[in-house]
Amino acid sequence: MRARYKIAEKVIEVCSLYPLVQEYCAEYRTEEDADFTVTVTPEELAYEQRIADREQELEGLEPMRFQPEELEITAVCRLICEKMVDFDTILYHSSAVAVDGEAYLFTAISGTGKSTHARLWRELLGEKAVMVNDDKPMLRVREGEVTVFGTPWNGKHRLGCDIAVPLRGLCLLERSETNHIERIRPMAFYPRLMQQAYRPVNPAGTARVLTLLDTLFAAVPVYRLGCNMELDAAKLSYETMKGAQT
Repeated sequence: MRARYKIAEKVIEVCSLYPLVQEYCAEYRTEEDADFTVTVTPEELAYEQRIADREQELEGLEPMRFQPEELEITAVCRLICEKMVDFDTILYHSSAVAVDGEAYLFTAISGTGKSTHARLWRELLGEKAVMVNDDKPMLRVREGEVTVFGTPWNGKHRLGCDIAVPLRGLCLLERSETNHIERIRPMAFYPRLMQQAYRPVNPAGTARVLTLLDTLFAAVPVYRLGCNMELDAAKLSYETMKGAQT
């Protein structure tokens, strides 16, 4: 099965084994000429299952068997990410919200509450706040300019849209009983920030991602937010990040 999708301003032809991934990506469908092609094979699906098994093992859980159609959705995402690095574009595990045409990213280890915090922004700001992507936005990183793009891989609640907005700020979330925020030097928190970016399997691709991250952190203010799950946390982070100068 073949179809083309425009993601982060690149047209990708996807050759899939099952129709589910084509339905999953339907919002991004295009008839434009492809910039590159990704092809899913049974070996790619087996690789995705091994990754899932390893993640379950690290969390002390029993292996979870996924249907091939489900594995293909993540396989296509991975294969696209491997290629997008060549276009200065990376996938960054985060929730992205746009306000007044500018994007704000919230990142953290799974379960910390980045999706909840993004929801609080939407509650606080109403229609001013647009959900760009609730899980896996893509960032095109160029000197002095970072653009956030929606992707089909937008979390279990499928929150996001096909838009592109400049990045205003990146926020590392931590749970706290009291709300407090500070601007940080990214290098002081580099391992935690770096691990949220998809890094290709090949060494050259990984090196390129690390270079792009350096450019990203030089171009965009980075914050650390200690927050509870209340509206005051969103008010604090919004007012601080919106009012800061790059």
